[in-house]
Amino acid sequence: MSNAALPGVATMPGATVMPGFADVEAAARRLAGVARLTPVMTSRTLDAHCGRPVFLKCESFQRSGSFKIRGAYNALSAQLSAAREAGVITHSSGNHAQALALAGQLLGVSVLVVMPHTAPRIKIEATRGYGAEVHFYDPQTEEREVVTARLQAEQGRLLIPPFDHPLVIAGQGTCALELLAQIPTPVAVLAPCGGGGLLSGTAIAVKQHHAAARVIGVEPAGADNGTRAFRAGEIVTVPQPQTMADGLKPKAVGPYTFAVIRHLVDDMVTVSEEELRSTLAFLWNRMKLVVEPSGAAALAALFHGKLSLPEGPVGVIISGGNADVSAVAAWMAQPQA
Repeated sequence: MSNAALPGVATMPGATVMPGFADVEAAARRLAGVARLTPVMTSRTLDAHCGRPVFLKCESFQRSGSFKIRGAYNALSAQLSAAREAGVITHSSGNHAQALALAGQLLGVSVLVVMPHTAPRIKIEATRGYGAEVHFYDPQTEEREVVTARLQAEQGRLLIPPFDHPLVIAGQGTCALELLAQIPTPVAVLAPCGGGGLLSGTAIAVKQHHAAARVIGVEPAGADNGTRAFRAGEIVTVPQPQTMADGLKPKAVGPYTFAVIRHLVDDMVTVSEEELRSTLAFLWNRMKLVVEPSGAAALAALFHGKLSLPEGPVGVIISGGNADVSAVAAWMAQPQA
């Protein structure tokens, strides 16, 4: 790992070195022929509504249905010998679970995933469909990190965390790296933030190419651990995140992701559940894009005028499309808040 992108921030407690742009480039080489070059979608109606050209990087069309295959495959392939020997373990509400399961299937690695029993059924089924073993826990009474640590100690598996790992962050950065090659020079790039892996990887890639472009993270108001941490200058925990965006419900960002966010991200904003829901309805109904609630978060901030930006194009990462269609349909059909 290189710390070139973060002057003065070489290490974190218990960590080695921070990821830099060279690591994103290395991840892109590992992912060549594995991750899809996902399309960038546009809409004249969306441009008119937002008052600027808007470019949506649709990771909803990525393998396993989200950007997560980028980080999971990069981390697994970079540690392949150890992973094949011991097997790997992770904890995830769904998208990282599916991605690591798929990466394990592609690379011949045994995968164990610790998932909340409340995870969307579609994500549980897909994780098992890719060949991973699933261990359920109760999020009301158990901490997923504690359950994972116990199983890891018992089985000796290699941990591939869902976001707080240099190789995972570097892999996620390849999404923004592609986006920058697909669109005009943006004045800003927006990414959702759960644990911060996608946002921190995005910041590394964007700031390397366009230092003046603003990188902005977006969270649901009921799961705003990253925004609170950004404002406070230290990691903040939200004990019980409340949002329909199940992919954005980690209780806190990690030491690695926070270090990158603090130094390279320009701002963090939150959106309400109603703002998230109406943006999702636009994506489904007007652009015909099947997006999960988490995937609509970054666009929601722009769609509802939560940002003050200079004139010019904006890139937005649509992080995934693993929607539980019946649950989302019921949510969108509710009366407006």
